[in-house]
Amino acid sequence: MRLGTRWAFGDEPPPSVPSDLRPRIAAAEASTADGSGRHWTLTWPEGRPIAELDDGTVVTTGPVDTGASPAGDDDW
Repeated sequence: MRLGTRWAFGDEPPPSVPSDLRPRIAAAEASTADGSGRHWTLTWPEGRPIAELDDGTVVTTGPVDTGASPAGDDDW
């Protein structure tokens, strides 16, 4: 199990944040008008790093699973 972490918007991400995620976080911060008071949370669901900003911005190394099933995929 890997533990997540939190850090403030605009601060250097902690060492536990993977190097391939760092430029994506920087790009998300650059495109955010005002990040004051916001924080990032890093989690590791199924071993994949996901950083989420308090406003709902999600940064990951792959597609984000929304939990929604594709249309017509119900096995009722």
